[in-house]
Amino acid sequence: MLPLLSTRLLVVLAGMSVLIVVATVLLWDRAPGPRPARTGLRVVALLLGQVMAVATCAIALNDYGFFYGSWSELLGHQDRVAAVSRTDHVRTAPDGRGVVGGGGRVLGPAPFEAGSVPARDGKTVTVRLPGRRSGLAEIGFVHLPPEYFQPGWEHTQFPAVEVLTGYPGQATDLLKTLDVPAALRQVQRAGTAGPMVLVMLRSSPAFPRDTECVDVPRGPQAFTYFSQDVPADVASLFRVRPVGWGAMGDSTGGYCASKLAVTNSYVFPAAVALSGFNSPPQDLTTGDLFGGSASLRAQSDLVHLLRTGHSPAASLLLTTTRTERGPSGLDAVQTLQRAARPPLQVDTLIETRGGHSFSTWRPELPTVLAWLSSHLHPPRTPTG
Repeated sequence: MLPLLSTRLLVVLAGMSVLIVVATVLLWDRAPGPRPARTGLRVVALLLGQVMAVATCAIALNDYGFFYGSWSELLGHQDRVAAVSRTDHVRTAPDGRGVVGGGGRVLGPAPFEAGSVPARDGKTVTVRLPGRRSGLAEIGFVHLPPEYFQPGWEHTQFPAVEVLTGYPGQATDLLKTLDVPAALRQVQRAGTAGPMVLVMLRSSPAFPRDTECVDVPRGPQAFTYFSQDVPADVASLFRVRPVGWGAMGDSTGGYCASKLAVTNSYVFPAAVALSGFNSPPQDLTTGDLFGGSASLRAQSDLVHLLRTGHSPAASLLLTTTRTERGPSGLDAVQTLQRAARPPLQVDTLIETRGGHSFSTWRPELPTVLAWLSSHLHPPRTPTG
């Protein structure tokens, strides 16, 4: 079977759609059999053409938005690791390929990784990050900057940034559609950002459920996964600073990034929310996130936390547009900004126009990555 995210699949479906239309037109008056049989064949041909056209459009839309990464995800099936045993510390080879251990595994090169030279372009690898504390696991991507492979940096620890998708996005969004590594290369070469490691994941580690970065009572511990497990797993595989991470995300991922900085600023002192929310929605995709507890819900409402005296030593950059409405629009951004008190710093990037879409977020990446770099500690070489 052709992969769901496959240009070949799209070409095959489009070709079949065209062939069915052409065949229907050419054979319309040549259908064999009595009149009822001919009518039935024509109806079947028309329906088949409609089905193929809809399927082609659906595959094209998924290819653009990466809502589902495989047939198994589309059908609601996904392998999940419930627990991880401890093993010896990981040794990281010069090419960035790790030995299994510490709860993580490097699976190989990332898709869409053109023949790059690591010491010039950096390198993106596919990783599996099974969380020991949460029992959740995700397959994502880690981008290592060129300096990671250059002489003189062999013992350097780099700042890391957790980059999260919206829902129901896939981690491949961050590679193919947004191409965050390319934006990082751009700002590094321009001298507006320093080297950093990008850890790219989808925001729903219990997919297809939308967990909204919440530790669900008697359910998926999504916040624990992103706030504790991911940094621990990545630090076991690569030379990254154990604390002082950044977080960045779009939509649901933007809310999660802000929440990480507001509630766990020691590990995540800086975050960027691209059209992020101030509080998680509850709908058919989320289910009951808080077990009916108003108190737990309030703890995930960022505006409520800031208005009731919570003021972490962190920095946020919130982006939106003047034409965006709803929970990620200008009013929501200004509400969160007004609720903030020192030492929390809230900066904003407000575009004149744009929507809740990749086409709005992609041009913002150089600016927000430069901002993140300026709010993270630079690479360091441990002493002792």
